[in-house]
Amino acid sequence: MPSDSELVWSSDGGDFRPEQKREKKKRGGKPAAAPVPGPAPAGSTIKVKRETSGRKGKTGTTISEIPLGEAETKALAKRLKQHCGVGGTARGSTIELQGDHRDKVIAYLEKEGHRAVRAGG
Repeated sequence: MPSDSELVWSSDGGDFRPEQKREKKKRGGKPAAAPVPGPAPAGSTIKVKRETSGRKGKTGTTISEIPLGEAETKALAKRLKQHCGVGGTARGSTIELQGDHRDKVIAYLEKEGHRAVRAGG
């Protein structure tokens, strides 16, 4: 074995990685808690529309332009699904619900302090 080789793994002797890599590994852990959602920033309006495209003719409610982070959007999607009693998903800053629930969604969002409007036809 050449003398300039570096030991990669061994079952005895502990961790041979450089100190910097060990510290990076230790810092992992859980991410910081997300801030508590509040009312939407001034000037931001959430768009609520009904769509059938890409759903084999079935109707879906799409909530877009949500001014929240990804975790907050997922939490909002969960509350909306429970409120409307339907399934759905959150993708980025958009929430999709199964069925036409525009009126319920707008009322719920306004009750939570967001500004929501109907979009599309």
